[in-house]
Amino acid sequence: MKARYSYRFYPTDQQRQSLAQLFGCVRVVWNDALAICKQSEALPGYNQLSAMLTQAKKTEAREWLGSVSSVPLQQALRQLDVAYKNFFNSRNGKRKGKKMGSPTFKKKSNQQSATFASTAFKVFDGIVYLAKIGGLKPIWSRELPAAPSSVTAIKDAANRYFLSFVVEVEPVQVDAENQSIGIDLGIKTFAVMSDGSKVESPSYSKQDRKIRKLQKQLARQQKGSNRRRKTRLQIAKLHNQIADTRKDFLHKLSTKIVSENQAIVLEDLNVSGMVKNRKLARSISLQGWREFRMLCEAKSEKFGREFHVINRWEPTSQVCSDCGFKWGKLDLKIRTVQCLNCNAEHDRDENAAKNINQVGTGHCHDSKRMQRQSKTTSVASVSEASRITAPLGR
Repeated sequence: MKARYSYRFYPTDQQRQSLAQLFGCVRVVWNDALAICKQSEALPGYNQLSAMLTQAKKTEAREWLGSVSSVPLQQALRQLDVAYKNFFNSRNGKRKGKKMGSPTFKKKSNQQSATFASTAFKVFDGIVYLAKIGGLKPIWSRELPAAPSSVTAIKDAANRYFLSFVVEVEPVQVDAENQSIGIDLGIKTFAVMSDGSKVESPSYSKQDRKIRKLQKQLARQQKGSNRRRKTRLQIAKLHNQIADTRKDFLHKLSTKIVSENQAIVLEDLNVSGMVKNRKLARSISLQGWREFRMLCEAKSEKFGREFHVINRWEPTSQVCSDCGFKWGKLDLKIRTVQCLNCNAEHDRDENAAKNINQVGTGHCHDSKRMQRQSKTTSVASVSEASRITAPLGR
């Protein structure tokens, strides 16, 4: 399986100028090729676009494209070809996942990148040599497990520089402590496990408040001004702080869960539908549930674990995890429930996590009781003391 290893580096002034020239050339090649694709009746493939690029270098308007390595320029055309294929496959239903839009033009203020194939870079004595750029010294926070097949130089919106390597890694066989675990995801309490443990989500409120304030300030500033450019950079740095905090939290949590459990079970959440609630949309978007699921799935493949996602329509919060009795829908402010059938008292999220684990591992609910209570009852109210024991805030 393939994996990415990213390292930050600090270029010299000369290297920064060379990288800026390279990023600009890659951006121009992408935008020119995309404009040709949008104007053409029949979509040109990679070979046609590559021939057009060769002809463009001979013209006076684009002769400066020859001052940088040709490999990143060709890789930009390959990436555009793949982007269009993914777009058409997504539109025709051949590609799973969220519907993809058509490729868009690249902007100078957004993240910049340039990909080098194996013929255009070399790693030697801790230094990465890029064609027509020179030797870069990344901060090696960990060793590369194998020789990389490609490397991408990245400059993000906050002017930070990274090198991202693609390497081939072998699955690691590690004995698991537990057989399986079900995970119920939330906002304040990010994850509630079927074994009763809970993980609180990091607080992003401080950076989020600053971003809101700066975004209002940015909206009032004149486009193209130095003040607007400075404010945009401040917003990008705050977004990076949130993203780095979230990424560190999700990586550590997913690694711990996958290394300790043989089977990991999650619920297929309808995030796109949940963010339509304008009161919770911002909080839900900050959690990174989709990223957590992708990390768990990738690390399960790496460590030889089983990864399951149950149907989003499973009534995990409406069924007793002990006896299978279905009590129906509950209001979100109801956090503790007592089963009418077995008198067991459950924490709402922990009960849902146990049900997720049971459904994911093939242990279905009691079919007799499910048939008897087939209809979903009305939402329980706080006044129903026989069903609710503690209406606590989440």
